[in-house]
Amino acid sequence: MSLPTDSNPDFFKSKVLGHPSGLFVLFFTEMWERFSFYGMRALLVLFLTSTVADGGWDWSREQAMALFGSYVGLVYLSTMLGGYFADNIIGYRLAVVVGAALMTLGHASMAAETPFFTYLGLILLVFGNGFFKPNMTSILSEIYKDHPEKKDGAYTIFYMGVNSGSFFGILLCGYLGEQVGWSLGFGLAGIFMFFGLVQFWLSQDIFGNIGLKPKKATAGVIETVEDEDRRNPFTTGQMVLIGIMVTLGLLWIIFEPVKIISGGAVDIFNFSLLGLSGNNFTILLAVILFLVLLFIRIPKYSRVTRDRMIAVTFFAFVAAFFWAIFEQAPGTLTIFARDYTNRILEGNAGLIFKLANASLTLIPLGIITWVLLKLFGQTFKHYPFANVILGFSFVIVWGIAIWMLKNQFAQEALEVPASWFSTLNSLFVISLAPLFTKLWDSKLNPPANYKYGLGMLLLSIGAACIAFGAGSIEVGARTASVSMIWLILVYLFFTMGELCISPVGLSYVSKLVPARMIAVMFGIWYLAIAIGMKAAAKFGESIDRVADEKGISYFFWMLASVAFGAAVLAVITRPAIKKLMHGVR
Repeated sequence: MSLPTDSNPDFFKSKVLGHPSGLFVLFFTEMWERFSFYGMRALLVLFLTSTVADGGWDWSREQAMALFGSYVGLVYLSTMLGGYFADNIIGYRLAVVVGAALMTLGHASMAAETPFFTYLGLILLVFGNGFFKPNMTSILSEIYKDHPEKKDGAYTIFYMGVNSGSFFGILLCGYLGEQVGWSLGFGLAGIFMFFGLVQFWLSQDIFGNIGLKPKKATAGVIETVEDEDRRNPFTTGQMVLIGIMVTLGLLWIIFEPVKIISGGAVDIFNFSLLGLSGNNFTILLAVILFLVLLFIRIPKYSRVTRDRMIAVTFFAFVAAFFWAIFEQAPGTLTIFARDYTNRILEGNAGLIFKLANASLTLIPLGIITWVLLKLFGQTFKHYPFANVILGFSFVIVWGIAIWMLKNQFAQEALEVPASWFSTLNSLFVISLAPLFTKLWDSKLNPPANYKYGLGMLLLSIGAACIAFGAGSIEVGARTASVSMIWLILVYLFFTMGELCISPVGLSYVSKLVPARMIAVMFGIWYLAIAIGMKAAAKFGESIDRVADEKGISYFFWMLASVAFGAAVLAVITRPAIKKLMHGVR
C-alpha cells in the first residue's frame, strides 16, 4: 500500500507563528481531545477511592491503581490497532474521526457513574484513543516530511496544544468533579471531545490529500521502493506468533486487575510454572515472544532501516522507564496531594493562591485565545463553520473558568482540590515549551541521547525533591500535612524532563522510519509507553506496602534511583546510537 501524496505544496504560505495553519487545526483538535482525556483521568483514581458518602466507590488504593494502570496501558496498546487500520484501510483522517466519536460516547457513558456504564465508557475510550492518538501525529509528520529541520519545533508547538488541553481539562473537570459532582466532571470531558470532533471534520480539507484512504501502489512504485528499501511482509508463522503474544498480553492486562479488584475471587492465573506465578509467567512469555519477533524481523530490512529501527527501539526502551516514573502524577502524586499535603489555605496564603490561580488560569487561556484569533485570520474565510464551533467552545471554557474563580474568591478558607496539582505539569509545559523550542531549533540542539539523559536526570531530581519533602512522614502513616512546595517542585522538574523526551521522541520516530511504516512505528512507540504506564501503576500498587515497611519517602527515593540509572545509560550509549542513526539528528 502507499499513502496519497500531498496535493497542496503551499502549506507554508498560510502561516500562524511561522508554521502552517494546518498545524494549528491539529493543535486545537488535539487540545480538546487532551482536555477530555486528562480531565477524566484526573478524576478516575479520586472517584474510585472516595467514600460512598462522597459519591465514590470506596476502593482501596491498590484496586484503583490496578484498574487505572490497565486502562492507560490499553489506551496506548490500542494505538497499534488504530495505526494499522489507518495505514492500510481507512486513512489517518477517518481514523481520527472514528476515534473522536468513540471517545465522545465513552465520556458520556462515564457520566452515568454506574459500574456497567463506567466500564463501558473505559472500553470506548480505549478504542477511541487507539484510533485517534497515532494518526494525529501521523498527519503532522506528513505535513513536515519535506521540512525535517522544522519538525522538532512543530512537535513542541503541537505538544503545547496537548498540554493546553490537559491543563484546562484537569482544572475545570477536576474542579467540577471534586467540588460539585463526579458526573459533571466526566460529562464536561465528553462535551469538549465532541467539539474537537466537529471542528476537525469541518476543516479537514486544509490537509489536501494527506490522510485520505490509502491507495494500492502500482507495480512500478513497488519495484522502486523495494530497490531502495526491502519490504518485510509478515509470514503466517509471524502472524501466529503475534496472535499468541497479543492474546497473552491482553489476558494479563485485563484479568490482572480483575483479580485485585475482586479480592482474588476471579483469578484465571491460578497456577504456577517454572517457579513463577501464573501472572508473572503469562506476561514474561508475552515479552519473550515480542523480543523473538523483533530478532526475526529487524535483520531482514535494509541495513540503514534496520539500524534506525534498532535506534528507535532503544529510545522506546528509555521512554518506558521515563513514563513508569513520570506517570506517578495521576496516581501516587494525586494521592499524596489528597492525603499527605496541607491543602487548606487561609488569610494571606489563601488570597495569594486565589490571585495566583486566577493568573495561571486566565493568562494561558488568553494566550491560547490569541493563537485562536491568529488562526481565524488565516482560515475563517475558507472554514467558517469550523471556526464558529471552535470559538463557541472557547466561550464555554471562559464562562466555566470565570465561574470557578468567582466561587474560589468567595471562600474564606480555601481547600485546594487534589487534582489541581496535576495542572502544574501542563502549566509548566505551556510556559517552558517556547524556550525548549528555541533550544531545539538552535545550534545548541543536543544529540538525541543527551536529550534523553537530561530528561531522565531532571526526572530523578524531581523524584528526589518529593522524597526529601516526605522525609518527615512517619512509617505507616496514612495522612500527613507537608508543604505544597514539594509537589510544585516535583512537577517542575518532571515537566522539564518531559520536554526533553516526549515531544522530541515522536519527532525522532518520524525521522528514523520509512513513511510507509510511520503509523505502525508510532504504534510500537506507544507500546513502550503502555509498558511504562502499566509499570507506573504497578509501582503505585505497592505504595501502601512500602509506606508501611520503610516509609513513603523511601518509595520516591527508589524512583529517583531508577531515573538516574536510565540517565547514565542514555549518555554512555551515545556513540553506538549515533552510528545506528546514520546521520539523522
